[in-house]
Amino acid sequence: MISKIHYKCPVGMLCIEEEDGVIIAVYHDEKPDLSMDKETTILGRAVEQLEEYFQGTRKQFDLPLQLRGTDFQLKVWKTLQTIPYGKTCSYGEIAKKIGNSKASRAVGGANNKNPILIIVPCHRVIGSDGSMVGFGAGIGVKEYLLNLER
Repeated sequence: MISKIHYKCPVGMLCIEEEDGVIIAVYHDEKPDLSMDKETTILGRAVEQLEEYFQGTRKQFDLPLQLRGTDFQLKVWKTLQTIPYGKTCSYGEIAKKIGNSKASRAVGGANNKNPILIIVPCHRVIGSDGSMVGFGAGIGVKEYLLNLER
């Protein structure tokens, strides 16, 4: 059974979902149905760690995650988790790290499908020229997160 909770943060309303003791999703939810919220231990920990992140005191998350996607997406998402706090990588650099230097567009596609915003830091991936490109939650949110980490 999936449990969820909503968390109002500096970048809007986030919905955090948990199933069987692991986080399965973090996404923007601008029209939440708060009546369905049910706090669990792991959801409480996730909110606490996100609050610490937005306060600038947490640089790394320590939560059990269950990422669901294709083998390629999973490889990209695992690589995203290695980008240090306050650093960025280009799509091409991620493609090279996963062993397919010609897959930068596919990396962008996988990045766009990341189900666990912020905790799996897809916001740290930028264009090869340093530009702010593609972010499901919007470029303004991406810029906010990157500035927070500077």
